[in-house]
Amino acid sequence: MNLKRILPHLASILVFIIAALFYFNPVLKGEKLSQSDITQHIGMAKEVNDHRIATGEEPYWAESAFSGMPTYQIGTYFPNDYLTDLDRLIRFLPRPADYLFLYFLGFYILLLAFEVDWKLAIVGSLAFGFSTYLIIIFGAGHNSKAHAIAYMPTVLAGIIWIFKKRYLLGFTVTAFATALEIKANHPQMTYYLLFAILILGIIEFIEALQKKKIGQFTTQTAMIIIAMLLAVGVNSTRLMATKEYSDVSTRGNAALTINSDGTKKEVTSGLSKDYITQFSYGITETFNLLVPRYMGGGTVEKLSKNSNTYEHVSSIAGPKQADGFTKQVYTYWGDQLIVEAPAYIGAVILFLFFLGVFLVKGKIKHWLVASTVFAILMSWGRNFDFLTNLFIDYVPLYDKFRAVSSFQVIAELCIPLLGILAAKEFFSSRILKAKKQEALKKALYLSSGLVILGLLYAVAFSPFEGLRDANYAQYEGLLDAVKADRQSMLYTDSFRSLVLISLSFGILWLFIKQQLNKTNAIIGFALLILFDLVQVNLRYVNKDDFRQARKIDKPFTATAADLQILKDKSHYRVVNFTGDPFQDGRTSYFHKSIGGYHAAKLGRYQDLIEFQLAKQNMQVYNMLNVKYFILPGDDGKEQAQQNPDANGNAWFVNEIRYVQTADEEIIALDSLNTKEVAILRDYNPYGFEDSLKYNVDTLATIKLTEYSLNALSYDSFSNQNEFAVFSEIYYKDGWNAYIDGELKPHVSVNYVLRGIEIPAGNHNIEFKFEPKVIQTGSTISLISFAFLLLIPIGWSLFKYK
Repeated sequence: MNLKRILPHLASILVFIIAALFYFNPVLKGEKLSQSDITQHIGMAKEVNDHRIATGEEPYWAESAFSGMPTYQIGTYFPNDYLTDLDRLIRFLPRPADYLFLYFLGFYILLLAFEVDWKLAIVGSLAFGFSTYLIIIFGAGHNSKAHAIAYMPTVLAGIIWIFKKRYLLGFTVTAFATALEIKANHPQMTYYLLFAILILGIIEFIEALQKKKIGQFTTQTAMIIIAMLLAVGVNSTRLMATKEYSDVSTRGNAALTINSDGTKKEVTSGLSKDYITQFSYGITETFNLLVPRYMGGGTVEKLSKNSNTYEHVSSIAGPKQADGFTKQVYTYWGDQLIVEAPAYIGAVILFLFFLGVFLVKGKIKHWLVASTVFAILMSWGRNFDFLTNLFIDYVPLYDKFRAVSSFQVIAELCIPLLGILAAKEFFSSRILKAKKQEALKKALYLSSGLVILGLLYAVAFSPFEGLRDANYAQYEGLLDAVKADRQSMLYTDSFRSLVLISLSFGILWLFIKQQLNKTNAIIGFALLILFDLVQVNLRYVNKDDFRQARKIDKPFTATAADLQILKDKSHYRVVNFTGDPFQDGRTSYFHKSIGGYHAAKLGRYQDLIEFQLAKQNMQVYNMLNVKYFILPGDDGKEQAQQNPDANGNAWFVNEIRYVQTADEEIIALDSLNTKEVAILRDYNPYGFEDSLKYNVDTLATIKLTEYSLNALSYDSFSNQNEFAVFSEIYYKDGWNAYIDGELKPHVSVNYVLRGIEIPAGNHNIEFKFEPKVIQTGSTISLISFAFLLLIPIGWSLFKYK
């Protein structure tokens, strides 16, 4: 082992560790970042985590959210998941410094694949990792997105090595990196990465055709495919479970053809177009990549005492009121509903990107420019609806994901990559000085010209009006002051970008004139990039966002209402009306909630929310066994109210009515007496056409005797055959019903619940969650992981011999 060759890379890793810990320095004091989505997730996952600790088994089913759902997208520990150990080994720093370190490391590996000098590679890695969008997603709690983005560069590095004929290294890196990418469990980011890989493949194919090297290209492509298939195989359990759940979630086919207001529903195989494009990046908002607060920054910004808004409020209400008011001002004037912060890539790195457009030659530049342009066009969503609708209608899986603005992550990756490759070429002696000067001037004209163009366009055509301006319109002069501050942000940050572009130009100009050597030029760019990006990032994610670890790990405190409800040790459900119960992970932390916080609920349950629960249909609340309501009290405190009409855990009905369509079934609940009648659709093992009635046995009983997340047991008695309805969510791919230990078919009733016919006499009824996908997937994962290890080892031994 050549220690001299390894030392620079060890030094680079040390730099990344220091940079990650320096930015997120509160983690050194044991503090944790407060992340809204993660806080909600803690509430959703608590019951599952408690069950895992108490029993040592994985439940795969959660009862505390949306009346019951699989845990596949909540936080499941899958068997034979050895990737988790590898991932934890790489991410050894405290969160979120671990993800930031992974950003740096992954991009560094990618730059090494392009044979970039290690010092310059450090600069490029810092530019990628500190890109504002990649930082702000931590504040929102989008950890899985950050995780997936962090492995993207390493996946591309493996593919690049394969196309460079470093087959063993490329195959191994591609296989492991892709496996880790999939394991990060953000399918949307992985899906977008595939487009960048596809564009690279097309460009490589064209070159292979021109050079008549189709055979070589075919071999390389086969290696990439095999490596990725192994990565898929290693993640089989996760992917198969996700696919199974996705088909019946809000991301799958819609069961209904009508909306809750009676209008005709847009029937799709996935999400609706409106939902997919709800968060679409504005066309003019794209200037944010170059000018951070071009459109006012985030949805809310803190303004200084020099701001127009502060002066206006201070003149009316005094300095104290102005101090409080200007902490959160609606400065964003784009079209998106919520923006945590601008997706600023950096004036310095964009200047280098444009330099690369003019200086770098060959297929890699074509790939990076094409991928960047494609990603930006796709991120425009409904603002470029021709292309967006084309993909939604015809490209497989595109309609499974929302927030198309996040397609921009591909540009976040490609722009700094081409920028650093441009710097590499500029510092080399392969290109004539005159060509460097020409490219440098063009990059200056283009980058600074775009800043000026954006500024002039905004001043000439933009009213600087935001979606929430109605909040200020009622106060005379306030809205004008806010608009003036929006303009001030635009002017200030445009000037800032022009200065940074000029300084970047100056560094390279001095290098050409031999007044600055390469090392000092690299140091200069490192300082400029850090100043450029870190200064912006600290506006949105900083030490003020950290809290004591115990407050993050246990974010919720039980109220008097919670404590009152928790005295009841029976099995029941709770709904919390002090906020939106269906965007609420807190209630799930303490109770079995009919609400929750999740982006992909069961499709049928979402229908039930829209058609029945949102309309306060008490019969439906009763059938879900909602025993307690949490309501706002007159004193502002929560209060618990018991529902005496809840149906209980199970009950016998007098009649089953059969309907033909999902529309009929959901509408039938409008006036259904759920204690006496059940609605059946789909599978009908009983052979009746319209209805089936049961004689009432007043002595019949059925009660829950044992409860756990993945198994429920009931004892029943009746003098005749009865049909029982259970207040548990129907999920065909996992829940099995047993009567006296014998497997029996059960059916979906009342759109979301379970039902089964029970013969006369004393019987024990059990429901067990036994998903076959876990057993099948874990076997495939184990075999794939064995191949993932054995192929590179065998290949290495073969080469050695």
